[in-house]
This record gives sequence, structure tokens and C-alpha cells, in this order.
Amino acid sequence: MEADNRGVTYLESRKLVKRWNGPWPAVVNTLMIFAIFYATWWVFQDPRGIMRMYTPYVGYMVCRWLLILFIWMAYIFDYWPFKRSWLNRTHPVVKGIVLTAVCVLAMEILIKGFFMGILGRYGIAYFNPDRLRAMGLTHFYAEEYATEAIMMFAAIASWLSPSWVVACENAPWQKLEQPTRGITIAVVTFFLGTIVYFVTMHSHMAILFYPWQKYTAITPPYWESFANTVSGNFHIAWIMSCTVVVWVYESIWERYPFNLIKTDWLRRTSAFFGIIAVAFCLCFFLFYAQDLSWGLHIRGTRREMAPDWRWLHVGESAIFWLVGVLFLSFFCGNYPTKYSRPVNVFLRTLISAVIGAAVYFLYYRYAHLFLGTQKGISHPQQFPMIPMIWLINLFLVNMWFMDGWPGWKAVPKTAEELEQVEETIVAHDVKWTPSLAKGLVVGATAGVAAYFAVIAVMPWIGQIQMIK
Repeated sequence: MEADNRGVTYLESRKLVKRWNGPWPAVVNTLMIFAIFYATWWVFQDPRGIMRMYTPYVGYMVCRWLLILFIWMAYIFDYWPFKRSWLNRTHPVVKGIVLTAVCVLAMEILIKGFFMGILGRYGIAYFNPDRLRAMGLTHFYAEEYATEAIMMFAAIASWLSPSWVVACENAPWQKLEQPTRGITIAVVTFFLGTIVYFVTMHSHMAILFYPWQKYTAITPPYWESFANTVSGNFHIAWIMSCTVVVWVYESIWERYPFNLIKTDWLRRTSAFFGIIAVAFCLCFFLFYAQDLSWGLHIRGTRREMAPDWRWLHVGESAIFWLVGVLFLSFFCGNYPTKYSRPVNVFLRTLISAVIGAAVYFLYYRYAHLFLGTQKGISHPQQFPMIPMIWLINLFLVNMWFMDGWPGWKAVPKTAEELEQVEETIVAHDVKWTPSLAKGLVVGATAGVAAYFAVIAVMPWIGQIQMIK
């Protein structure tokens, strides 16, 4: 209970120790996760399986909101209402089942009770598929439009909710007890997410209906002039990039470089908006990379040449990187750890990008053989974010709810290790010196050189990667 007294969260208070030497914990857990992934995919998502939620967006909505509930459970509410003593003594498998079941129940209440039951019936019709069917839409499009709108709320929340914990460090409510702190942060980020939704996705939803709903939304959408499309996929691109960068910053970057800032308000503000800035750089780089690889996008065309698909593919590509980031952080011990902080961060970024690229290529070449998805990189029914987020959800269940079982076990951190938690948030061991400034200049120069090197090879990669 010492960690409770010190205000340390459960995830911060535990240390995961390997049960076996060498790579065997990672190998065993990876095989177990892939077995569970394939079994659950067949039951819930696979178009050839039992429930077949893959399309329309029902399956996407479910895995998105599950991700949010997992984040709320572990990061926002620190496992409330479960006591720390229960978390410490309960077998990991039992914890995984119970905590996942609670999240599924909460997801059902949110989707069916709030979005479809309240918002869709008494506020905005497109949140309720029954209302859309009653107005003449086919069953498919009624489900597609309603679940897409609900899913986008989750996409925005998957960026803002962890950002308040990771970047803003729960301020100004960090000293509140649970559930007061969790409820406050959840409500505030949900409010901010609602504003973001209405200025990004509401106009997208309005133009899905004919005639365009010009009295209730801005039509054509304001981003048409600079995104070269009226589709909300432009916003999906940068919002998904924000979601990915939050976890990159929290995991493989270990909150570097903003944890070098000692002043609390400046560090938190810089981290929050710095994540957005890095995400925008990632977003436009990935869009530009597609132009280099496949030729300049052309408005009015379809599939991989269309700007709306390319904006969507930016978000999809970012999620592939997130798979590599979380695999490296969770199952590879955030390798490497023996070098200086900037060198570790650089190498992890490179390694995770390679893992993500490998998953990307393997998915588009072989996924249709195993997952019931469609062959081809830009098929209209190809949604790689669904299986990738489904897989990420299983990563989180295994490491957050099951303490890495069976490959790892949780033990309490020592006093010295708990002090390292604070060092991750604020790097007290780093002092601003001429050598540090020199290192930053060298790092920035290397980053620019790497950028131009990638730009140079992208056309060649695009030629060998395109799968028709």
C-alpha cells in the first residue's frame, strides 16, 4: 500500500519481472496473443465468422471504444473501483477477465445508452441507426453512418484522454482522490472532444446525406480548399497521428524531450501542444510520402490516387507504427536502454518504425488469406485500422490487466525504483550545458539528414510495394 500513500498509480507502482530468461517471455506472450486475436477475430469481426462485425463500421466502433475504456480504466481512473489490494493479490487471468468484462459493459452503456439511446433519439438523428432506417436509409448505410459517428468520438477521445494524463500530468486535478479525479478528467476531455468533433466531423456527416444538411453544418466543409477533399478523412489523418504520438511520447520516448523542462506549467503546455505539432509533421509527411511513392494525388479519382483515401491511409499507416511502438515497449523491454536518453529514443524510434513497416507489408500481402479482409491496398472495404486496433487492445489487456502473464509477473517497486517514476516525468538528472546544446544540434542535423534520405528512397519503395 506504500504506492497508494505516495500517490503513485498501479501501473507506476509495479515492476514486471521475466519468468524465464532470454526471449521466451516475449515469444510465449506473442504466440498467446496471436492465438487469442485470431479466435476473437473469427467470433466477432471476420466476415466469414460468427458475428461478422467487420463491416459496416460496427466492428470499428467496438474496438475503438474498447480502447478508450481500457485507457480510462488504467490511466484515467487508476482501476477504480477496484482496490489496490485486489489488484495485487488476484491472479492475472482473473484480473484480465474481470477488468475486460467491466470495460465491455461500460462500452455497451455508452454506445447503446448514451449515443444511440439519448443523443440519437433526442438530439442528432445520425447517431441512431433505427431513426435513419425509419427515414428511408438502407440497413447497411444506417449502421454505417451511425457507427462511424460514434466511432469518431472514440478516435478523438483516444488522443485527448491520455494526453491529459501523459502531457498535462493530470493537472490541475492531480491531487484529487479517485473517482473524483477520474470523473473530472473524463468529463473535461469528453467536453473538449465534443468541440473537436463538431468542428471536424459534423460537417463530414452532414454531406453524407442528400441534399447536404446545409442548415445544420458548414457545407461544403471549410477544409476543402486546403485538404483537396470534402471528406472528414483529412481530420482522421491528423487525429490518428495525435493518438499515435501520445503513446510514442509515453512509451519509447519516455516523455523526452519535454521532461527536460523543469517548470511545471511550461513542461505540461509544451508537451500537450508539442504532441500535436509532432503529429501534424507525421501526418503531412505520410501524405507527402504517398505522393512520392504513387504519384501526385488527383481529386475526382478513386482508390489510391484519391486525396480522401490518402488522408485515411495516413491514419492507417500511423497505426501500423503504433503496433511496432507498443510491441517494442511492452514485450522487448523498451530496447535499447544502455545508451544515453537521446540515443535510446532515436534507436527505439527507428526499430519500432521498421517493425511497423514490416507489419504493414505483411498485412497487405497476406491478411486477406487469414482475416477475411479484401485483397489490395485501397479496396473500398479494406479497413486495416480494425485488426490493428483489435491487436493493440489485446496488447493492453495482457500488459495492463494481466501484468504480462504468463511471460512476466508483477512485483512491487523498491523506493529507488519509485523515484525513477518522477525522473521520467521531470528529468532532474539533466542540466543544460554546452555539451547538451551541442548534442541537440547534432541530433537535429541527423534528423534532417534522415528526413531527406527517406524522401530520396520513397519513390523506389513505392514502386516495389504497390499491391494491386
